[in-house]
Amino acid sequence: MCGIVGYVGDGEAARFLLEGLTKLEYRGYDSAGIAVFDGEKIRVEKSVGRLAELKEKLGDNIPVGTMGIGHTRWATHGRPSDLNSHPHTDCAGDFVVVHNGIIENYLALKEELIKKGHKFLSETDTEVLPHLLEEFYDGDFEAAVREVLRRIEGSYSIVFMSRNDPGKLICSKQDNPLVIGLGKGENFIASDIPAIIAHTRRTYILSDGEMAVVTKVGVAIMNYAGVPVRKKVFEVNWNAEAAEKGGFEHFMLKEIHEQPKAVRATLSGRIEKDGSAVVLEELSWDKAFLNDVRKIFIVACGTAYHAGLVGKYYIENMARISVECDIASEFRYRSPIIDEHTLTIVVSQSGETIDTLAALKEAKRLGSKTLAVTNVVGSSIAREADQVVYTWAGPEIAVASTKAYTTQLIVMLLLGLYMAQIRDSLPKERIEELVNGLKEIPTQISRTLEDVDPIKTFARRYGFNEHVFFIGRSLDYDVALEGSLKLKEISYIHAEAYAAGELKHGTLALIVDSLPVIAIATQKSVYEKTLSNIKEVKARDAVVIGIASDTDTELEKYVDHVIKVPETDEMLIPLLAVVPLQLLAYYAAITRGCDVDKPRNLAKSVTVE
Repeated sequence: MCGIVGYVGDGEAARFLLEGLTKLEYRGYDSAGIAVFDGEKIRVEKSVGRLAELKEKLGDNIPVGTMGIGHTRWATHGRPSDLNSHPHTDCAGDFVVVHNGIIENYLALKEELIKKGHKFLSETDTEVLPHLLEEFYDGDFEAAVREVLRRIEGSYSIVFMSRNDPGKLICSKQDNPLVIGLGKGENFIASDIPAIIAHTRRTYILSDGEMAVVTKVGVAIMNYAGVPVRKKVFEVNWNAEAAEKGGFEHFMLKEIHEQPKAVRATLSGRIEKDGSAVVLEELSWDKAFLNDVRKIFIVACGTAYHAGLVGKYYIENMARISVECDIASEFRYRSPIIDEHTLTIVVSQSGETIDTLAALKEAKRLGSKTLAVTNVVGSSIAREADQVVYTWAGPEIAVASTKAYTTQLIVMLLLGLYMAQIRDSLPKERIEELVNGLKEIPTQISRTLEDVDPIKTFARRYGFNEHVFFIGRSLDYDVALEGSLKLKEISYIHAEAYAAGELKHGTLALIVDSLPVIAIATQKSVYEKTLSNIKEVKARDAVVIGIASDTDTELEKYVDHVIKVPETDEMLIPLLAVVPLQLLAYYAAITRGCDVDKPRNLAKSVTVE
């Protein structure tokens, strides 16, 4: 998944494709490629690495033609390589496809196609698409594409091109963005507006379940049954820099709003359709494997460590295996007690965090089984671990992690449920309850993002305080740690998180008149205890902002302000409770005039010890 471009018109397609992909480089990627129809055949050129390497490979031998598609790939299925790079073709080279997203049922489709004689060259899920098109094509390009779309499951934005149908591109989307730019004697396709903004500001924004036939003279949009769809032209009024951020002021805010999509992608293909169980085909553990595991270490840094703390709670609660969560930079210097009956889970957004990689190598040296949870296919940590479960957050540009953290929580919950299924340590009814609750989380995050005005108000009112406390119990405490980190790393406010029950053991000495305290109170099992701790800080005249579910009518009696999130199971609510804390940190940083995407002294991927 990453950047998509398409062109059909009277101009040179390759020129636009390379230019458009350059405009999408901010999204992050590991390979690039283009395909151009020259009037007789489709020429495909692609290369692992940066776009500059593809341009260098092409030199002056740039494909000539007036129709083409291009892609910058951020690896999901299959590590970065020339063969895994997009575009992908069928056996004869008659059809070519670029694709963002995940085809959930690609393995079954691939097996079916191989039995029919199709030859596959890559490890990707995408390659099934041109082969399906080849299988279904009988002279009607549009009908064949509709059949392909009926057969696939998952999230995607796709552009199809056929040698047999000059001057026609067909595209479609489901849960992944796709925009069509309207020109004069030419039309454009892109996954994001920056790729086309230099050529046109008149666009169609495709909706889920729509398919568009694009020629140089027009665009026909329809549903998968072929019924025409009327679309309004969307006039882009952003400048080029704002367009990269999707109209958001900063990448961080854009990525906060991308969390519903990121969660859907991470859940994609990992839940039975009937909501009865979790599916993690990349692991295929059995009872013998897990019965041999006597202890689990979760090792990570920063935000990933906070996700690990939640993961510890999930796995212990569901799978009933002892878990220890450790900071990676401390782990290998304390002679951890590890043997062949240990499972070490390392968590890293980039897969390149040097402390986490060193901890992983140390765990392996001591005989531990290892599992990586990361967002980047082919990263060092993914290659080093015995097994890997990927988060499908997509590229994260802002230094402060948001959607990567949320998807790490998703994977931790999936792991806990998966282990519980194997060990029979959680009733099936409870597993189904949590799985069905998980399916609602993307929609509930979207609801949480709908009304941010109160959070903006709190940020303006309290953003110039130099000290802020966060308190919570159980899972709320783990979420408080992440909320505190977000605030300090982008707004430079001194923020600390405390287990609420620990206040009376020293921290209450720091509570003074008007000190802001963020109190998270979503865990019903310790709710009364949390209320008692909130009363303790209110008795010292602190200003308390409470985080609660939208069915809670009690908390507002004891705090100054309340931010509500949708009601859900207390095991799932950390996925929602963290969102207002991310927004509060963001708007506090704006209030203080900080550089949100590039906070001082920090880097996105920490590759030095």
